[in-house]
Amino acid sequence: MMGKPNKMEHPKQGHDDTRKEVGYAFLHGAGLSPDIWNEVIGTLTAPCLALAYPGHDRPEAARHALTLTDYVAELKRQLEAWETERFVLVAHSLGGVPALRLAAELPDRVAGLAAVGAVVPRAGGSFLSALPWPKRLLLSVLLPRTGTRPPASAIRSGLCGDLPPERADVIVRDFSPESVRVYTDRAEAPVPNVPKLYVKLTRDREIAPALQDRMRSNLAPDDVRSLDTGHLPMLGDPRGLGEILRAFRAGLATV
Repeated sequence: MMGKPNKMEHPKQGHDDTRKEVGYAFLHGAGLSPDIWNEVIGTLTAPCLALAYPGHDRPEAARHALTLTDYVAELKRQLEAWETERFVLVAHSLGGVPALRLAAELPDRVAGLAAVGAVVPRAGGSFLSALPWPKRLLLSVLLPRTGTRPPASAIRSGLCGDLPPERADVIVRDFSPESVRVYTDRAEAPVPNVPKLYVKLTRDREIAPALQDRMRSNLAPDDVRSLDTGHLPMLGDPRGLGEILRAFRAGLATV
């Protein structure tokens, strides 16, 4: 179940200092849980909040009515309840789409955007609009009919391509499909004018490196880093991803 955000605070020198410290707000990919970030969060010393998508505590059929606006409203509610004033948005995969909206709606709080193998549509488009034409056409037909839960074999080979079988078993077991409209609704928000990082996943079988290059171009980041992992670097190399995020955050003061 994914009802509550996963909040891990690392206070320093009192309450006011913690509020002013730049933290990390994490957006996971489709079907996953906020807990997917726990190993990365364990390597960080700044305040962290792993955000939860709405609807995962409801029957699967009830989620289909949720729009991208519903997702963003729930994520924004969690961020507005968080005492950390400014943060880096860390967006993985599908999370790149709501991240654009959140950055537009919370401009005074988003200090930077780190896209980790993330989908970044052009001109405020949708997740589907960012995909190559053949796949875009296929998914636009299939998603309304079949929903957003891939076959277990596809989850194992795509999301979990470089993970050991026991970890893949957990991802397959706990996969919780999203609303179709989070894929089809337009973000209707530009790429934010904040420091940006793209983390390319060189062994990703879900969002291929060539497609990530297109997403990177759409984002126009200030920096690009690579990790030799598949689609879930927060499990495949949490320390490596943590080091990249720490360096990005440290560089915010010099941008």
